[in-house]
Amino acid sequence: MSSLLDSLKIKVFADCADFPSIREALTYPWVKGFTTNPSLVSQAGVDNYTAYAREVLNLVPEMPVSFEVFSDIPEKMAEEASIIRSWGKNVYVKIPVINTQGESMGPLIRELSSEGIPLNITVIFTAAQTAEVAKHLDPGTPALISVFAGRIADVGQDPLPIIHKSREHLAGHPKAELLWASTRELYNIFQADAAGCQVITAPLGMVAKLKNVGKDLTQCSVDGVKAFMADIQKAGVRFSA
Repeated sequence: MSSLLDSLKIKVFADCADFPSIREALTYPWVKGFTTNPSLVSQAGVDNYTAYAREVLNLVPEMPVSFEVFSDIPEKMAEEASIIRSWGKNVYVKIPVINTQGESMGPLIRELSSEGIPLNITVIFTAAQTAEVAKHLDPGTPALISVFAGRIADVGQDPLPIIHKSREHLAGHPKAELLWASTRELYNIFQADAAGCQVITAPLGMVAKLKNVGKDLTQCSVDGVKAFMADIQKAGVRFSA
């Protein structure tokens, strides 16, 4: 690995659900964990969530893996969380910070965290949401606090102030790790690391690109021109007389 990659303190988690992607991600030494979500699971054609999860955990028996609840009702979420946690010691239960009605899941987070269930609190968009989550976390229970930095940027806002403020809100929780989610470009990994995030999730294509970190930029320029010329020749494009 390049010295740039070696200097990173942040842990890279692969955000994928289908088995070929998981197997490929496991070949990269910089991958330290996995996250899934209902959208990715659906796209992977999963119909039996429990059987699917157990197969994932057969592939990934030690690294942290996050599986999300499906329900929108706190009582049902609690039931699903207990089931998901029973799947393995390395499992984090993903709970959205709010439900579809905009109601805070703070009480549920408090209940599950106090039971010692490692949580991945997801779909966080504001520092105020992080502050609310922090109030309900048990300091002795591991947690991932997933701020959707990429989607914040998608609406024209700089996610970094929110990341920095969220970091402050989690200061009293040594087992809570700030996670940069919805990563859009490779450089976000370096931004997240500099901002103090302990974890970042990235899709498989981006995880694979980490092998290019440290590549000489002049050589990138040469490679780019070669690629353009190859495409022109392949397409048979000609100037008219």
